[in-house]
Amino acid sequence: MRRPTPEDGTVTVLVVGFALVAALLVAAVVDASAAYLQRQSLHALADGAVLAAADGAQGEQVYTSGLGERAPIDPAVARAQVAEYLAATGAAAEHPGLSWLVSTDGTIVSVRVAAPLDLPITPAGWQQSTTVVGAASAVVDIG
Repeated sequence: MRRPTPEDGTVTVLVVGFALVAALLVAAVVDASAAYLQRQSLHALADGAVLAAADGAQGEQVYTSGLGERAPIDPAVARAQVAEYLAATGAAAEHPGLSWLVSTDGTIVSVRVAAPLDLPITPAGWQQSTTVVGAASAVVDIG
């Protein structure tokens, strides 16, 4: 019969420890991948929305006083164009909880879209959801 030594059972502790670290790494990679894919989708959505807003730069000033080097962008028209684009693409159904913000400085229009993301794997102590943001800006150069 063999006598127990102080090292008995240390391999089991080591294997359990490595398995725990591996599981946390898998969770982090899966969650980061889900967030990245959501961000790419929101960036594409923001790109389309900002192009729709920039397309709304046409107006009475085109015919009365010309546009100059950059077309002026009416904030109210830009917001309406973005809302129409998001409704037409079904963005709210694809990204539940979608929020958006349109800002202009006269000639540059920016669109920021955000949506919550429920993380696929949430170990104890981690947040179950996060907010992912996509953004885009556009300007209408003339000439």
